Amino acid sequence: MLLARRKVRIETERLTLRPPVHSDFREWSELRNDSADFLIPWEPAWSADHLTRKSFTNRVYWAQRSISGGTAVPLFLIRRHDNALLGAITLDNIRRGPSQSGTLGYWIGKQHTRHGYMRETIEAVVHHAFNQMDLSRIEAACLPENIASRGVLEKSGFKYEGVAQSYLQINGRWRTHVLYSALRHDRRGRTLAGQV
Repeated sequence: MLLARRKVRIETERLTLRPPVHSDFREWSELRNDSADFLIPWEPAWSADHLTRKSFTNRVYWAQRSISGGTAVPLFLIRRHDNALLGAITLDNIRRGPSQSGTLGYWIGKQHTRHGYMRETIEAVVHHAFNQMDLSRIEAACLPENIASRGVLEKSGFKYEGVAQSYLQINGRWRTHVLYSALRHDRRGRTLAGQV
C-alpha cells in the first residue's frame, strides 16, 4: 500500500492520531520542556536545539517525507475533547518485502500518564499497521527498569522476546534494552516477561 496517496489519521475512543503540523510547535515544546525530567532518562540525549522552532520544523518535514516514502508513520496524540497534545508515537524503520515489519517508539507528557492514553494509542497503531499497512510484525524496545513502558507494551499485546546488549544510546550512554514484539497472527503462548 502506498502511503503517499493518503493521509494518515487514526481515531480512537478519545484521541485523534495525526502527523505533526507547524502550528503544533508551541504546545509540543512546552509539553516536552515541562516533562523533560520525566522523559530524559528514557530517551536519546536531546540536542542543544531540541526545543527550537527550527528543530521542530525539521521534524514536521521529516514526518511528511517519511509518510510519503512509506518509511515511518510519526503521529501526535491529540485528545479530542480539548484538542490537547498529549505525546507522540512513531512506527519507524518500516521494512517491506519478506520482513513486513516496523519498530514502535513513543512518549507521553508527564501529566498525561496513568490514564490509558498510550495503551489506547499503541493498540490503534498496531491495528492500523496490521490491517491497513499489511505489516506482519511490530517491534518495540525499552530499558529493563522502565516498568511503565514494559507494562503498557504487555497490556497492549506485545510479548517479551529477549535482551539486546548496548542497543541504543540513552541519555548519552549505550544501554541494554528488553525487546518486545506484536505479531499479526500471534500463536505464541505466554512469555516469561517478568523474569528479566
